[in-house]
Amino acid sequence: MSTSIEINETVRHYYGEVLQSSADLKTSACCSIDAMPQYLKTLMASLHPEVVERFYGCGSPLPPALAGKTVLDLGCGSGRDCYLLSRLVGPSGRVIGVDMTPEQLEIAMRHRDWHAQRFGYANIEFLHGHIENLTTVGIADDSIDVVVSNCVINLSPEKPRVLAEIFRVLKPGGELYFSDVFADRRIPGELRQDPVLLGECLAGALYWEDFRRMLQVLGCPDVRMVKQNPISLDDPDIAHKIGMVKFKSVTVRAFKMNLEDRCEDYGQVACYLGTIPEHRHAFDLDDHHHFETGRPLRVCGNTADMLGLSRYGDHFQIMGDKSRHFGLFDCSPGPHGESSASGGSCC
Repeated sequence: MSTSIEINETVRHYYGEVLQSSADLKTSACCSIDAMPQYLKTLMASLHPEVVERFYGCGSPLPPALAGKTVLDLGCGSGRDCYLLSRLVGPSGRVIGVDMTPEQLEIAMRHRDWHAQRFGYANIEFLHGHIENLTTVGIADDSIDVVVSNCVINLSPEKPRVLAEIFRVLKPGGELYFSDVFADRRIPGELRQDPVLLGECLAGALYWEDFRRMLQVLGCPDVRMVKQNPISLDDPDIAHKIGMVKFKSVTVRAFKMNLEDRCEDYGQVACYLGTIPEHRHAFDLDDHHHFETGRPLRVCGNTADMLGLSRYGDHFQIMGDKSRHFGLFDCSPGPHGESSASGGSCC
């Protein structure tokens, strides 16, 4: 067997047979529900208990403004996020979940009718396949509005292929929004195939700079961190093996659009209209762009495009265009990690 096949089989065995509930995990890589915003916690109450119990994601990588959209969940597992997404996209939207682990998909599919009766509509399709090759499960080019993934991309032995597939299937202006585990260095080769470290989302964790370079090759030169949390290695055996590496769970946002590799100043201003129901008073594009409702904020050209040329365009007023250039944008963060109203902030 090739290394990729061996790794996939190790991961399938760990998530299909070794783990019986989220309580069996040995690290905090799969974050608790406490990381969820309140509106998602409320929706969680409508999900089947087994779907929730057998889910092993990290964080809650579900962006807003999804009504009527087509969303693809890579590595959907027992379907928790798919069922949350079903509520968020509504009856006019569509949710597709892809996973390679039959035992996990069986749980997701077994409760599909139960959720359809509870929600009053059915808009979810679960597909058995590998996220490295979405063609085999029939995902067409430029067909998806939003791709999400919850602590799964690290498990793939072929991450460049996964990312290439994501940008193939996204529509122009579409969004990649996912949580995953990242490392502060490249993982030593002898640890990258350790079964427990793989299953615990550590052995396959990407070094952030390598991830950034992969996206740059794919034509995405500007990727944003939305939030991040440190991961504790509480299990002594795991800490002994890989304790020299610092891990964190990061929520990432990127768009399929033509962006520049630096933040450039075109004198543009963005104003959030407060029209996303779950974000009446403010919207955070990333960890340093905090848009208070009704308060204009200077932004670089990339940020203006992310807000104006994506589905968020209905919720923002973008003032100015790119007819006049003023050089590099001042990228210094504002007070308290947020963008300052006067100086602006970019990545």
